[in-house]
Amino acid sequence: MPSDADVQGRVSLRKAQDALEDGRWAEARNAFEAVLAQEELPDAMSGLGNALWWLGETEASVRHQERAYAGFRRRGDDEQAALTAIYLSLVYNASLGNDAASRGWLARAARVADEARLDELQGWVSLCRASVANDAGGRREAETQSRIARDAAVRLGDRDLELCALSELGTALMGLGSFEEGASLLDEAMAAALAGEATSLDTVVLASCRTVTSCSRAADVRRATQWVRAADQFNRRYGSPHLYTTCRTAYGGVLFATGRWADAERELSAALEIGAAAERAVHAEALAKLAELRLAQGRAAEAQRLLTGFENHPVTALVRAAIHLARGEAGPASAILRRRLREVGEDCLDGAMLTELLIEAELLQDLGDAAADKARQISELGARLGCEPIVARGERALGRCLLARDEAEDAVPRLETALSAFGRLEMPLEATRSQLLLAMALAAIERDAAIAEARGSLSGFEQLGAGADADAAAGFLRSLGVRASRAGPKGIGLLTRREREVLSLLSEGLSNREIGERLFITRKTVEHHVASLLAKLELRGRAEAAAYAVRYPITDTP
Repeated sequence: MPSDADVQGRVSLRKAQDALEDGRWAEARNAFEAVLAQEELPDAMSGLGNALWWLGETEASVRHQERAYAGFRRRGDDEQAALTAIYLSLVYNASLGNDAASRGWLARAARVADEARLDELQGWVSLCRASVANDAGGRREAETQSRIARDAAVRLGDRDLELCALSELGTALMGLGSFEEGASLLDEAMAAALAGEATSLDTVVLASCRTVTSCSRAADVRRATQWVRAADQFNRRYGSPHLYTTCRTAYGGVLFATGRWADAERELSAALEIGAAAERAVHAEALAKLAELRLAQGRAAEAQRLLTGFENHPVTALVRAAIHLARGEAGPASAILRRRLREVGEDCLDGAMLTELLIEAELLQDLGDAAADKARQISELGARLGCEPIVARGERALGRCLLARDEAEDAVPRLETALSAFGRLEMPLEATRSQLLLAMALAAIERDAAIAEARGSLSGFEQLGAGADADAAAGFLRSLGVRASRAGPKGIGLLTRREREVLSLLSEGLSNREIGERLFITRKTVEHHVASLLAKLELRGRAEAAAYAVRYPITDTP
């Protein structure tokens, strides 16, 4: 007969688990800690790890889950041990970006499930394999493992496994360019999870993160925006730091792609506030997106500074290569891009983006024939998949190659196709870059048309705040004998050098004291400069000045 202490311990553990299931994270944490103060039960250790993850204490969460795993093994509870190992693999992968630890825990989960003949867990092991493969860019492997997991879910009647498998499968298919099929699966999983069909809140987080991230990468602006709003409603209720940072990062990427750069800055900055320790993987992606924005603004040095400490992270590969190219360093850019392409493959959307940039690098290295072959392969892949973003990148890359070979007439229709496609996709920076290339192709054929397209691209770059691209457009117009200068934002020429430095630092959200420390001037002097630049630029406050500095970058941050 159990003692009174045993009965009380079970009651306390049940209350803690109820709080966890209801999403009362702080209450659950305190309750599990109280249980553990009496006895180190693996169930309580695992529950505390779950509560800490939802509270944003990811590393502490992992430590508790690892202790829970060891406790389950000692108790002979192989099923809970395997499930904990799966959980650890997913958290190490999605939150911490630790690929080695993630794969190690995945291998351990598979071994425990096999040795204990836990057939009902094989579907979860396959799901974990799909998730790890998706994040590594292995879309084919992710597709295969997702289908295995989905079949297992249907056979077992496991709704959480089914919805998670649909999310991973949809992600894999969208990454492979099968947008319509992939988006349909993601929509299905997201709708069912948010409606309450899932029994675990973790399922909602996984479905939401996969959906908003996939839609953002595919430039599906409307769908991404709608699901971000839906996920935000869930997050206001339960407060998942992982979901919050993922949504902010994905939405920031959408806003950047669609030309709303000040709004993109706000979303990406919000994502970064969570800190690198809690969500290192998502933190790296947010930094990469913000670095892309800075590079587009012509602030290459600042873009590179943002990536300090993340130079070897896979998600920063594209922007690191782009920074090298902006400096004319084709060799280092090519090396980075080829290495990343070996990881993700060429037959997917990520691969198309990497390959297009590699083509630019190879043209700088006089590797035109190899570059043209790659461009044709991208275009053919996009046509085969019916994937407009891949087609647009392939056609633009091929147009660039033809232009480099002085085959301007053949380049024009390719670049026109790219310009139209990027326009339909609501990607103004990519469309305007295509327009400038089209102007260059037309220069040898129809000078007036070339001038018109170049002027249109200059105006587009100015509106976006794409400084380096606007300089290139103005320079091309001057090469045609047309007077062209950067219009620049209103009033910017009135600012002193020090006021420009202060304005740039305002865009980082620094206080007057912090700006003074950075520039070695007093707070009162900073206040004077802020008041002066606000008056000259006809702005109403620091918030408007910060937004202005993001849209019209003045100089690299001192």
